[in-house]
Amino acid sequence: MSTLTHFNARGEAHMVDVGEKSVTHRVAIAEGQITMEPETLALIRSGSHKKGDVLGIARVAGIMASKRTADLVPLCHPLALTRVEVELSTADSPPSVHCRVTAETRGQTGVEMEALTAVQVALLTVYDMCKAVDRSMTMGGIRLVHKSGGKSGTWNLST
Repeated sequence: MSTLTHFNARGEAHMVDVGEKSVTHRVAIAEGQITMEPETLALIRSGSHKKGDVLGIARVAGIMASKRTADLVPLCHPLALTRVEVELSTADSPPSVHCRVTAETRGQTGVEMEALTAVQVALLTVYDMCKAVDRSMTMGGIRLVHKSGGKSGTWNLST
């Protein structure tokens, strides 16, 4: 098992020095979902929610969140993202919205945190927009499914 990198020799939290790492094309894909009552899903799909286009607003929120990850996660490096794609889809069983985010950069550190942050904020936005009609919504399955680039190469979630 590897050691935790965000602690120095004295056990103090620190930002990892990535200055000597190679600049490579880095990609991360994360996913998650929010389950809800069937009526809530029907409202989202119909586009008749009084607050507007739930999925469209959640998509923009996810993109915005990916760009602010370093402001939210204390030891995360600020990155120049080259691409963020937020895909939202619905399912009947269970009634849910699935979010999949692809984040990319060319840099010295990975984009996993940006992809994961985007998923969570997109799903939180769905919750925020629909909580007046369904407070029982549940977010889950938030996870990294792919990363590539850098010294450690490519990793895919085993399913």
